[in-house]
Amino acid sequence: MIIARFRGERGTLFGDYRIFVREMYGMCISGVNQCERRFFDMNGNLVGIACENNGANMMVEWGTRLSDIIRMLPEPDLPYLAAYVNNDIKELDYMIYEPVSVRFIDITHFEGIRVYQRTLFFTLQKAVHDLFPGRRFRIPHSVSKGFYCEIEGLDEVSQEDVDRLKARMNDLIAQDIPIARQKVLASEAKEVYSRLGFYDKITLMDTRPKLYVTMYGLADIVGYFYGALAPSTSYLTLYDLKPYYKGIYIAVPKRTAPDQPEVMIHQEKMFDIFTEYKEWVDVMGVPNIGLLNTRVLAGEASDLIKVAEAFHEKKLASIADAIYAANRSRGARLVLISGPSSSGKTTFAKRLGIQMRILGLDPVLISLDDYFLEREQTPRDENGDFDYETIDALDLKTFNEHLGQLFDGQSVDIPRYDFISGKRQWHESPLQLSDRSVLVVEGIHGLNPRLTEKVPDSYKYRIYISAFTSIMMDDMNRIPTTDNRLIRRIVRDNETRGSDAVSTLRRWASVRAGEDKYIFPYQENADVMFNSSLFYELPVLRSYAEPLLYNVPNTVPEYGEAKRLLKFLDNFLNISSAEIPPTSILREFIGGSSFRYCLSAADEPDGR
Repeated sequence: MIIARFRGERGTLFGDYRIFVREMYGMCISGVNQCERRFFDMNGNLVGIACENNGANMMVEWGTRLSDIIRMLPEPDLPYLAAYVNNDIKELDYMIYEPVSVRFIDITHFEGIRVYQRTLFFTLQKAVHDLFPGRRFRIPHSVSKGFYCEIEGLDEVSQEDVDRLKARMNDLIAQDIPIARQKVLASEAKEVYSRLGFYDKITLMDTRPKLYVTMYGLADIVGYFYGALAPSTSYLTLYDLKPYYKGIYIAVPKRTAPDQPEVMIHQEKMFDIFTEYKEWVDVMGVPNIGLLNTRVLAGEASDLIKVAEAFHEKKLASIADAIYAANRSRGARLVLISGPSSSGKTTFAKRLGIQMRILGLDPVLISLDDYFLEREQTPRDENGDFDYETIDALDLKTFNEHLGQLFDGQSVDIPRYDFISGKRQWHESPLQLSDRSVLVVEGIHGLNPRLTEKVPDSYKYRIYISAFTSIMMDDMNRIPTTDNRLIRRIVRDNETRGSDAVSTLRRWASVRAGEDKYIFPYQENADVMFNSSLFYELPVLRSYAEPLLYNVPNTVPEYGEAKRLLKFLDNFLNISSAEIPPTSILREFIGGSSFRYCLSAADEPDGR
């Protein structure tokens, strides 16, 4: 009976379904009190929304799009790109059918800048399609505050090529071409992708089969994007393209100053480490999630773990060799290790120490966290909270005095910071270096010149570590390094201190801001960089992270980010952690490590 009524005289499913739901909805709310009626129209024609941007409660017609609601609001300083509806991110063509809370976002929001970037990538893909038909186009990773992309078959992209692409993109932006989103049968999507040569997308669909999939259309091209897009090309107000290496550098607006483009910072060492690892995963046959899933389905997960861990071990051994050579040639006795949150610095330092012992060196590990000022002396940030991110939270004077005394052969009492009391304690046994000793100092400020300004450069060997994720979802959807680290941290925070995902997600913006200010500007000071990512780790982390993310309620702002991560993780087939060795960097996050870890600022509620 219901199906017949849905189809009705007009012969369409959607039109009469709306009438049916209106009537049913009106019956269901007939008993609401007067206070609640501000969110309902008793005839079922209007629905209430609470707009968080201006604090107003509004009544709109049933089926009103978010883009229409924007026209009812005061004109924003910056265009809205998407909105959170009940804390779930939605595109501006989303239609309202029930009472909801709405929060519109622009490019200054973390998700807003992602929407802008995806829209930019899709428009650039269209320009490449028009000017270089049949060529494979991919955006493998971020670099230098922007993104790096390649066009298959072009050994080098010329300035002329870039100028042509920019002219075509400007034309597409001026045309204000709509970006359409629709759900289609997976079989239909595969046919379209096959005609376009998007076999990377087909492989992922084959390993994670679904009946329906989402597709985006821009003129005559289609694609899939991991997240929302802007309604049309005209929302792209600022970008730049430059020849870079063998491909193109894409500059995007600054999130904090969207009228200015990000300034390209040359990060050749970081680019080299991305390139090296990308070439390696290509050789291994796992350049994207679809092919990784294929290997898992073939029963090769055990081999993948062994090879990835062996690759780490080989890199650690080569770094230890370089430290040994620097120790012999220029007297290097201070190894400084820096990296952002959840990069695996602690396990890396311990494993590096083992490799150094093999060479006859005596590594002595010190954590910069132990040199924090006592809590009442700790600087505060602009919100009045203790700022553990700044280098001025460290007792630099005492740290440099201790370095000098240790290198002079003196015995030194090393502090130990108690994060519970916020007080400094002292190790029971004083520290004294032998002729074979090399100090290994780990902490986020390791590469900041201020940290060791009194130590000659010849004494130092600097290492930067991060999870430079090198496999991709597909050619147009890279896996952000920050997402990899965030998932690691969600799992570790729960494993080590019982913290829920909401608290980790809530702190993440502050963590990222501290990294941008205190870590990333100094990463190119490193003598060597180490990629701590493991191409098998996200399939392992999935089973740990999903229950934590599912527990994020839709009543908190962090719900949208939790849902985004869940959608992302759903692309991976699970890999068991059973065969992961106890010395793996991944064990620092999922547990089961054979190393001992001390509580640090990273594990504190208001720490990193």
